Amino acid sequence: MSLSTTTKKLSLVVPVYFEQECIHQFIKETTAVLATLPLDYEIVFVDDGSQDNTVPLIKEKAVENDCIKLVELSYNHGKQGAVTAGIRYATGDYLLYMDPDLQDPPDEIPRFVAEIEKGYDLVFGIREEKMDSWLNSLLSKIFWGTLNKFTGLQIPKGLAVMRIFNRKFADKFNEYGEHNRFIEGIFIHIGMKRSEIVIKQRERFAGTSKFNFSRKMALAFNAILDFSQLPLLFVVRFGFFLSLVGVLTLVGIVIAKLFFIDFQAGWPSLMSAILLGTGLQIFFMGIVAVYIGKIYKESKPRPLFSIRETTNIDDE
Repeated sequence: MSLSTTTKKLSLVVPVYFEQECIHQFIKETTAVLATLPLDYEIVFVDDGSQDNTVPLIKEKAVENDCIKLVELSYNHGKQGAVTAGIRYATGDYLLYMDPDLQDPPDEIPRFVAEIEKGYDLVFGIREEKMDSWLNSLLSKIFWGTLNKFTGLQIPKGLAVMRIFNRKFADKFNEYGEHNRFIEGIFIHIGMKRSEIVIKQRERFAGTSKFNFSRKMALAFNAILDFSQLPLLFVVRFGFFLSLVGVLTLVGIVIAKLFFIDFQAGWPSLMSAILLGTGLQIFFMGIVAVYIGKIYKESKPRPLFSIRETTNIDDE
């Protein structure tokens, strides 16, 4: 597959958080691959509040190569905020988002460029086989299965972090101003012309993933609330079901009392019913309260991220 002869710019968007073990190797491999492409390039690292040597190591390399850029967030915003900042600061015609752990190999970059130059707006990477423990693989399946089941987004199965999109797609992404962000959901929601390529994933170069199962499920919960009204519909339907059961039970008790059994209802059953009803009310009011809290958060015109310092960034 041949690449376009027109010189364009490729921006790598790389969120980092406690990745000091991977930085040097990541830069070494990516710059070697990027040097073979007929493209200008930049690597936009976004540090999400690391307290190790991640930032000094990137700054050291940025002195040697001004194509290496760094955006330091003032505190930990989470990966969604870091990716958003990277896309905002990237200036390329194409933007390729990837992690620094080298699980999605830099050797695949030319394939992504070749695919996007066929006229697509977005190209997802799909893992041929995830190099991970059986437990993490199982938890990931639960995570993605939960999302697809309850959001209706139809996120591709085996979705990798690595993906490429063009400037038109990036500009559209930047129009999404919600604070409750789920990057995959926004990408799917934008639509446009999309493609997929299968990539071979490697084992993580060093360190451990900071995106553990609890964080994944918290993200899944937020995504369900942000992209679906299913919890509210469930509340309405379950409330109707309980009301129906209550009415039928009341009718049954009256009929039993009048025609079949002479009984005296005791206070334990009454207290149990009160406790159950109160618990259900609090639970469902909590779901509604979460939605209201999200509305409250979105109503405040706060920035999506806060920058502490930038390196090799022209427009600060």
